[in-house]
Amino acid sequence: MTDSKNSLLAYLALAAVCIIWGTTYLALRVGVSQFPPFLFSLIRFSVAGPVLVLLMLTIGKQKWPDRKTLFNQAVSGILMTTLGVALVGWAEVYISSGLAAVICSVMPVWTILINVLILKDEKPNWIIITGVLTGLTGIVMIFSEHLAEFANPLYIFGIVVTFAANISWAVGSIWVKKKNENTDPFLGAGLQMSFGAIGLVPLTLLFDSYSKIQWTTEVVYALTYIIVIGSMAAYVCYSYAIKKLPMTVVSLYAYINPIVAVLLGWLLLNEKLNFHIALAILVTIAGIYIVNIGYRTKNSSGTSALQSIGRRLKFSR
Repeated sequence: MTDSKNSLLAYLALAAVCIIWGTTYLALRVGVSQFPPFLFSLIRFSVAGPVLVLLMLTIGKQKWPDRKTLFNQAVSGILMTTLGVALVGWAEVYISSGLAAVICSVMPVWTILINVLILKDEKPNWIIITGVLTGLTGIVMIFSEHLAEFANPLYIFGIVVTFAANISWAVGSIWVKKKNENTDPFLGAGLQMSFGAIGLVPLTLLFDSYSKIQWTTEVVYALTYIIVIGSMAAYVCYSYAIKKLPMTVVSLYAYINPIVAVLLGWLLLNEKLNFHIALAILVTIAGIYIVNIGYRTKNSSGTSALQSIGRRLKFSR
């Protein structure tokens, strides 16, 4: 019963991540449009991280980790928050929240390719190759709707930065899975955000323009939401899910995030959305899903990620 309960909680945590992180692209876009992007993320993580650590050391009765654990958490924090999250916020100064979310949806592909090509855990089969090509086709379709914007170097810069952030998040996720297995996921999330905030200090000093600081109602609401819900709640859910579930299953959140982000950007920020873009998003997500199927086929005798989820949920009942 304990295992089935933990499994159900892990999938509920993953479901929360699927929805919440889709909304954070909108909150980031609102924040960085009126506030220095790295400072915005610095405030976000310097509040959420230490508060969560304090709660776990007191109410959660967790012990302060040893140096090795702190080092592993620091690496995770730099890769996933300083680079993986804050760089996306910087990129959203130049590109839409929906486009940033779609680019970030490729994260499962990077995760699998790193495992296959760098860590040499597996060799790609024809399903994985087909999925990668399908996903890239979807990305090209999306970019074809913004050809005129490619004349703007800052637009290209925003795209490149988002891809870099996406790869960094994938590497950080693999690091968490391999190095932080014995750490409480809630304390780990707080430590990662805290170290990520430290890493943001030099970035805000180097790249932010403090003349752009505007404490508007929108910025305050966006910052509050992204600290409490987007950071403390969602990051804890992600850390719990990544500890309890296979990495390829956890990466399924990337299928839902862009859909939520694109719809919210269209509804609330008047970002571009038409049939061609919607179709391109579906093609991109289909490509990622095919890659996931290919990877699961090699490691689970043909069992896809969604079939694995179905069986686990059935067992949980």
